[in-house]
Amino acid sequence: MDGPDALTEALARVRLVALDVDGTLTEGRVTYIGSQELMSFCARDGQGLRWLSDRGVRIAWITGRGCEATVRRANELGIDELRRGGSKETHLREIQGNFDIDPEETLAMGDDLPDLGLARAAGIFCAPCDAAAEVRERADLITRAAGGRGAVREIAEMLLRAKGLWEEGVGPREPEGA
Repeated sequence: MDGPDALTEALARVRLVALDVDGTLTEGRVTYIGSQELMSFCARDGQGLRWLSDRGVRIAWITGRGCEATVRRANELGIDELRRGGSKETHLREIQGNFDIDPEETLAMGDDLPDLGLARAAGIFCAPCDAAAEVRERADLITRAAGGRGAVREIAEMLLRAKGLWEEGVGPREPEGA
């Protein structure tokens, strides 16, 4: 991207947000208690995804692993597509085809080397600040927040602002009765 105006224009065109899960939506830690796998998701990231979805932006999660906690959180948030295993680039291109969305209308975000496939299929590629060095080098945009700690919310707010939707009922408001 050449300059902030070009980035803002590209963000305004986004119709699909494709996200890695481990290290992007979570801190990348895996905790086992017996046979149960536990994952923690950032509530602010979830709210940002709801705002985008409510305004017509499609959301896809593409993960190399995927566990029941991921499926449960995706269902809670009404994620349009959840893909597990296989080539992330192939999954993203299939999702784009299913929704008739061009790569230039796609923003993808990931933190590790397998996520570079998402970069090849997206017009904008983002990385959390704690992503692998090679991923940060490829990213069009690097968040201030770390994966699982608000990085996705940061991107959601950027998208909403670029689309002119932040001030229209999403952004900061006076509390009722104030």
